[in-house]
Amino acid sequence: MTSQTKSASAEPVSDGKTADKVFKGVAYACGILILVALAAVFIFLFVKAMPLLVGDKAANQATIEGFSGGAAHNFWQYVLPLVFGTILVSALALIIAFFIAVGIALFISHYASPKLSSVLSAVIDLLAAIPSVIYGLWGGLVLVPHIYGVWAWFAKYLGWTYIFQGPASNPPRTVATVAVVLAVMILPIITSVSRDIFQQTPNLQQEAALALGATKWEMIKLAVIPFGKSGVISASMLGLGRALGETMAVLMILSPGMLYSFKLLQASQSQTIAANIAAQFPEANNLGVSTLIATGLVLFVITFLVNYAARKITDRKDA
Repeated sequence: MTSQTKSASAEPVSDGKTADKVFKGVAYACGILILVALAAVFIFLFVKAMPLLVGDKAANQATIEGFSGGAAHNFWQYVLPLVFGTILVSALALIIAFFIAVGIALFISHYASPKLSSVLSAVIDLLAAIPSVIYGLWGGLVLVPHIYGVWAWFAKYLGWTYIFQGPASNPPRTVATVAVVLAVMILPIITSVSRDIFQQTPNLQQEAALALGATKWEMIKLAVIPFGKSGVISASMLGLGRALGETMAVLMILSPGMLYSFKLLQASQSQTIAANIAAQFPEANNLGVSTLIATGLVLFVITFLVNYAARKITDRKDA
């Protein structure tokens, strides 16, 4: 009787260890799969860019001059203005969206009634799922015709600054307009992740702050925001990653240029890598495709570095 009891009690332990090993193996496989996929993308881009990197210099120059209208004669002269435009537009979008998104997230998590919070959360999640081409159509057909007055005001009263130097282009197919559209696109992503992080703040920390006489805002400043700081940074990097790689919305709104310019209200100043690839790809020959893929490789590296830097910042905050 005793031996039967021991054997019966030993079986679940054995089954538990087996299940643990299986789960551990699956988890390891999933983690390795991510690394394999990342490496595969990098290898694909690098191999496809090789014809440009090792090909005939005269043919490369002719292709790049055709893409840039004679403004660039080698690859780096061609890609660096695109890198500048990509970073400029994405950074502006993040600056516009960040504080609004955090404010909305705090309102949903700590100020709105449960019913209103549920409705707003559903709306935010719906906005995050809207395809980028829809935002592009909205920006091109609605925002561009109606935002000129705003940019004209900026040019009139803030034109003494370089970035708002006038006259504002009409129609305003400019970096400023594209930045607003991208800000609207990444706003739901930052808001949704930040909201979930803020809602996970331990109740004991919030109640302790209130018990010590803190107002609700002071409680949020002392307990909620420090707790969610790392998560908000991660959410911002997710939004920035989408802005860096956005194609259709930029392509449908921005009047492209190849300049290193901070003039946000003037057209034909900058272009992004992703939009340039989409614009040039249909008519590109084999060497042209290689050139565009090489610019995509540069964008891949930029995105990787941005996320790596964000991870380092987050780890430092956690420490």
